[in-house]
Amino acid sequence: MKKKYILAIDQGTTSTRAIIFNDQGKPVASAAKEIRQIYPHPGWVEHDANEYWESTMCCIAKAFSAGNITASEIDSIGITCQRETVILWDKETGEPLYNAIVWQSRQSASICEELKDKGFADIIRKKTGLFIDAYFSGTKIKWMMENVPGINDKIKRRKVLAGNVDSYLIWKLSGRAYHVEDCTNASRTMLMNIHTLKWDEELLDMLSIPSYILPDIKQSCGIIAKTDPAVFFGESIPISGDAGDQQAALFGQACFYPGMAKNTYGTALALMMNTGDVSVMSSNGLMTDLAWCIKNKPVYALEGLVFIGGAAIQWLRDGLGLISTAAQSQELALKVSDTGGVYMVPAFTGLCAPYWDMYARGLLIGITRGTTKEHIVRSALESMAYQTKDVLDSMIADCGQSPKSLRVDGGAVENTFLMQFQSDILGIPVEVPEVTEMTALGAAYLAGLGTGYWSGLDQISAQWRIAKVYEPKMSIDERTELYTGWKKAVARSLDWAKH
Repeated sequence: MKKKYILAIDQGTTSTRAIIFNDQGKPVASAAKEIRQIYPHPGWVEHDANEYWESTMCCIAKAFSAGNITASEIDSIGITCQRETVILWDKETGEPLYNAIVWQSRQSASICEELKDKGFADIIRKKTGLFIDAYFSGTKIKWMMENVPGINDKIKRRKVLAGNVDSYLIWKLSGRAYHVEDCTNASRTMLMNIHTLKWDEELLDMLSIPSYILPDIKQSCGIIAKTDPAVFFGESIPISGDAGDQQAALFGQACFYPGMAKNTYGTALALMMNTGDVSVMSSNGLMTDLAWCIKNKPVYALEGLVFIGGAAIQWLRDGLGLISTAAQSQELALKVSDTGGVYMVPAFTGLCAPYWDMYARGLLIGITRGTTKEHIVRSALESMAYQTKDVLDSMIADCGQSPKSLRVDGGAVENTFLMQFQSDILGIPVEVPEVTEMTALGAAYLAGLGTGYWSGLDQISAQWRIAKVYEPKMSIDERTELYTGWKKAVARSLDWAKH
């Protein structure tokens, strides 16, 4: 008898979520818990890895309770997570050997500079599709090996395991039986070859990282582990879907064919375009991604990752106290007709795609005596739309084709001002689906495909439905003028790194 539900675990930068979906791809129960942010030094961002596990189990229990659902009704589990965040833990005790170093953290920047100075940029780009940057996991592992006392000795004695968040959670859920990771998360380490889908010995040697501490690489879809009944509510459940958060969102948006694109508005922004079985090497500052691998068939994508998306709104709330809730940003933005010439470039941890400058810094420019908090809040929202255009323009230049529309997801899609401005500045429709928890839905779809719960991609495509479409209303002249001002502001941010 077919079981009723799929459980998705979505472990993100600021929170952990457990969402239970039915066979129509609709959420029936969920729970969320915030993750504490740790900032040991300027530019460093860390988490207590134990919180990943504790919050995951807490959210699952709450979701079961909220939906009056038992573990025995779960067909399978899909996992999605913040991708480049990495953990080293003791193989015997299970205790983390250091805080999880979060994707945003810049503490391995000097290691990246050394790799560049040694001339490794081209080979890393060709093998991984990535630029050398502190964003990716490999240099974070190297940093821990160089800076955390006792780790190297434990590694030599083969008492250390390393992995991204999905690997750590699967190891815990399975009662320490499976040290595995899906290929999309592995591809974000700067250590996996996206063409062979294997850890690359040359890349490992560059950072002196032994392969035996790393997880076995698996496909995104198919049974890769099972839960330990002693750990997971008395049941052995297949873990049959696993993908990095942005790849999962692309899958959840049913962007299954080349040229289809989505943008996720979370702590960061991640715009991805499916390129099919062709791994397009960007000439315009984009990453070449492994989107997913199903039945030994890899699918690729172009990605433009923006470090600071919704995090800019969090900063307005927590850092400046200009707003009390994220939702209030829309209310304030709509109180003024424009930003009064103010631009915010939220390069709090450098600029990512398409600029790739680790040392760029954030700025507010165009401020006058008449500038109000409403102008500043509006400029923060508009920065998300401008950064999205930066990336989409690069994708069009690389692929020679423009998407007919942009599918969007994430918390900020509830901000109608932002969505309308996004459509205006891009000049194409922006489509908001009925289900906006796309990272979790994508993980659920991968898990259900892995067990036969869903029959195939056509069934999933048929379940994708639009809730609202934003059509562009802005004139071409106004769009051009506003975007020109943004590019000037970015140039000032980049100039900071030179001084």
